[in-house]
Amino acid sequence: QVQLVESGGGLVQAGGSLRLSCAASRTIFSINAMGWCRQASGKQRELVATIASGGTDDGRINYVDSVKGRFTISRDSARNTVSLQMNNLKPEDTAVYYCYVRVNWQQRDYWGQGTQVTVSS
Repeated sequence: QVQLVESGGGLVQAGGSLRLSCAASRTIFSINAMGWCRQASGKQRELVATIASGGTDDGRINYVDSVKGRFTISRDSARNTVSLQMNNLKPEDTAVYYCYVRVNWQQRDYWGQGTQVTVSS
């Protein structure tokens, strides 16, 4: 069973930076997308950033509007890792952040356990 392990969350003041990383416990073949979602207390889970893998869309990146210009997603395909550099953090970025990996041929998404990001004002 593949596990995704996240690291890098924590407490930071507004305007600060954090870098989240996510690594798979073993190689995942034919990944279609990797990314990050977040869920703030009392709110629905929100897709934050995603990067496509393979095919004609390989490398295509999408961000939710609220993080554009502040967050940067990156990946290391050989190591099945995905990272999220978060700059100029705002209190509204406070949430549990989850990484995911989508594998279409398996018809499933793999999810990490979540890491807390708290931004104080």
